[in-house]
Amino acid sequence: MAMLPLLDRDREARLRRVLPGIEVAALAPALARIEALKRARRAVVLAHNYQTPDIFHGVADLTGDSLALAREAARTDAEVIVLCGVHFMAETAKLLNPGKTVLLPDLSAGCSLASSITAADVRRLRAAHPGLPVVAYVNTSASVKAEADVCCTSANAVEVVESLGTPAAIFVPDRYLGHHVASRTRVRLVLWEGACEVHERFTGREVDELRDTHAGIRVLAHPECPPDVLEKADHVGSTADMVRYLRAERPRQAVLLTECSMSDNVAAELPEVDLVRPCNLCPHMKTITLAKIERSLLEMRHRIEIPEPLASRARRAVERMLEVPAGIRR
Repeated sequence: MAMLPLLDRDREARLRRVLPGIEVAALAPALARIEALKRARRAVVLAHNYQTPDIFHGVADLTGDSLALAREAARTDAEVIVLCGVHFMAETAKLLNPGKTVLLPDLSAGCSLASSITAADVRRLRAAHPGLPVVAYVNTSASVKAEADVCCTSANAVEVVESLGTPAAIFVPDRYLGHHVASRTRVRLVLWEGACEVHERFTGREVDELRDTHAGIRVLAHPECPPDVLEKADHVGSTADMVRYLRAERPRQAVLLTECSMSDNVAAELPEVDLVRPCNLCPHMKTITLAKIERSLLEMRHRIEIPEPLASRARRAVERMLEVPAGIRR
């Protein structure tokens, strides 16, 4: 029987910064099998920032936040996309690559935000506020995106809202992100009462306790956190924006108020930054494992399919989001 290829040195080095050497060695056979399957299937693995280090650094070809993954999905020339994230992300990849095979290793990888609103809810909002355009956060199902005028992510929500050129808009489904966007634009927003089960659990009191315990710590918060958290943070931004901030500032100590694995993944790149780890776990992201990725590639499961014409309508909303230039202000 042929020996498995050695673990790529760059991947191994990153993994060893966040995992014990014995664990990296134990992971090597599975990582090698997945690499072989990727080559055989002409596949690419996309991993969200909330994936565990063994996936994020071990097998992912492209990584990032929702906006980055959407853009990478639109650009890839791979025949198969394995989306290591949650269901709405896999749907978005399929919308942008209708002719490619998109696999989600575990169909139960859902999202509290995506499940907080339905297409019927959006239609009722339109009826209650006639004439207002609808901005749908990308953390929504394809059926909700199909009812929207444009999508956004936490990284470009302000730019997307202002690109509409209207005095008011409907913004769904995250109320905390909506409040944050409303505080940064003159556009009046009609909000839905959805929330992320990971970020809504952070509190302003936690921020105060962190500062009391860790003098000089930099607090970075995701805009899905409640307003009292954002008010006390040193920086508010998407997961990609948090990484940019840390790269530029290189603080001695920082805390990322977002999903747990984010800090682990950043630590591999910026070991000189001491990352304090109070975090909240996303149970949906954690359903994705190396074993499920391997099985997904081996058996070509689970394929994401979106029926027409729903797919065409949802695709337009996502494509309009990608067309909005960064930094737009009206």
